[in-house]
Amino acid sequence: MVFIAFVHGLILVVSGIFQGMIGLVFPATREVFVESGALLVLAGGLLVIVTHDRPMRLGQRMAFLLTASVWITAAAAGALPLWLWGLSWTDAFFEAMSGITTTGSTVMSGLDSTPEGINLWRGLIQWFGGVGFIVAGIALLPVLKVGGMQLYRTESSERGDNEMGNAARFAAATLWVYLGLTLVCAVAYRIGGMSGYEATVHAMTTLSTGGYSTSDASFGHFQNPALHWMAALFMLAGALPFAWYIRILRGQGRRTEQVPGLLALLAVSIAILTLWRVATSEATPFQALTEVTFNVVSVVTTTGFASTDYMTWGSFAIVAFFLLTAVGGCTGSTSGGVKLMRWIVLVRAIRSRILRVHRPHQIASIRYEGVAVGEGQLGGVIAFLNVFALTFMWLAASLAFLGLDPVTAASGALTAITNVGPGVGSVIGPAGNFSTLPDAAKWLLALGMYVGRLEMLTVFVLFMPRFWLA
Repeated sequence: MVFIAFVHGLILVVSGIFQGMIGLVFPATREVFVESGALLVLAGGLLVIVTHDRPMRLGQRMAFLLTASVWITAAAAGALPLWLWGLSWTDAFFEAMSGITTTGSTVMSGLDSTPEGINLWRGLIQWFGGVGFIVAGIALLPVLKVGGMQLYRTESSERGDNEMGNAARFAAATLWVYLGLTLVCAVAYRIGGMSGYEATVHAMTTLSTGGYSTSDASFGHFQNPALHWMAALFMLAGALPFAWYIRILRGQGRRTEQVPGLLALLAVSIAILTLWRVATSEATPFQALTEVTFNVVSVVTTTGFASTDYMTWGSFAIVAFFLLTAVGGCTGSTSGGVKLMRWIVLVRAIRSRILRVHRPHQIASIRYEGVAVGEGQLGGVIAFLNVFALTFMWLAASLAFLGLDPVTAASGALTAITNVGPGVGSVIGPAGNFSTLPDAAKWLLALGMYVGRLEMLTVFVLFMPRFWLA
């Protein structure tokens, strides 16, 4: 517990320092950020001072507890300046949890006139949440063996640890790649016509696949098609395994099944929806391709930017976007969702089962990245998918119980646990936001974002008495 308290103290201190820096740079919100930053540095500093010289051990139980708890502390720290600025605590915590989990759902409107310091802080929350999940995905989740995440070690973590010396060096390399991609994205956006402030915020929320914007119209505020294509490219970059980048930079490229799988899925989805868009609207082929590419990449990578209201594209497009919400990007990236790794394993498990029905005596092994998938790993994937489905059903039913219409309840539940951002329908679709929902629904959705970002099993295991008694 001492180590956990120490880490929480560090989170509060770091958050407070960045808030103080924003307060110094942006006079319009100086009082809010300086006051919030001072409170966090004081509270976090006391925790660090009290615990820094105590014996620190991190067993498996404490690793689960640390992984599950830091996101709540980070969300509360991120919510503090938003609350002091004028949001209710419910809205402030919802916004911060949506940010730190890189979901992108928002309760804020009037973003075009919102003080720059507030929008920059929202972008920073998402940027830190993105890199935080990458590090957790590389260093902790595969070790904890939740939801089949140990399969990730076959393509990155285990080899990465051996190549780079240890997990800390590997995480540091990941941070440099993340920072470098963010800087390149910001420069590209600036060249494309954004102001320096807009380019900075959108670069952070693009690479984190978070989706917060400085405008109520999201990316639709920018009319330059080149910017939309740039955004699609960098959203995709955030959804690819960061270990893959490191291997390429080190000249140790190796085949990975997730990358071509994601590219193939995007290509097929974009082709089908572009044909639909051309056939059912007056959009030119290039306009349709641009709109479809941007929004499909945004949803599949769980970024959540919107360039137009795709709810007006017809029922087929609405259903397609709803289904694409659950896909997610690659394991070891900033994106949420189920992840390509699990879908690949599931499809192969189904294929193996069908072959056994046809030829009962034939041995049809399941392989991923050239390695046989063990029963424990396959069981983890199946368990995750079952828990994912049950969590979705419970959350959707709970939202409907609170009075939300079926479309809003179902899409809200799915977009929360997949960390996508906008849902479907007239209320929380790409043209709306979550501000009109009752407070109870916002707390439920914040819970959904939280458990979805942490792959659910990491959180739920803490509520099992046998876990603590074993």
